[in-house]
Amino acid sequence: MQFDLGGMVGDLGVGGVTGFILGYALKKFMKLVVTIIGAYVLSLFWLQQKGVITINTDKLFNLTGDVTQQVIGLGEKAIGILPGTGAFIAGFYLGFHKG
Repeated sequence: MQFDLGGMVGDLGVGGVTGFILGYALKKFMKLVVTIIGAYVLSLFWLQQKGVITINTDKLFNLTGDVTQQVIGLGEKAIGILPGTGAFIAGFYLGFHKG
């Protein structure tokens, strides 16, 4: 049995770099999306305060809970599909933390 250290290091490097890039990009994307959603919700509450619209807040907050559960489920499926390399997960964590 021959042990190929060069191939293993290359796979770890690619997985780590890919994870870092995806983690960094995902955090930047999430910041943008949260900012847009926050501005939208604030504008809705402002319009409600002015009497232009009426908001059913119970349904609004239940909707956000449903979306959160769907995103978590999608993330779990994506992690199940990806190869379970520690380098990818570590790179993703570092990229998400840096972003």
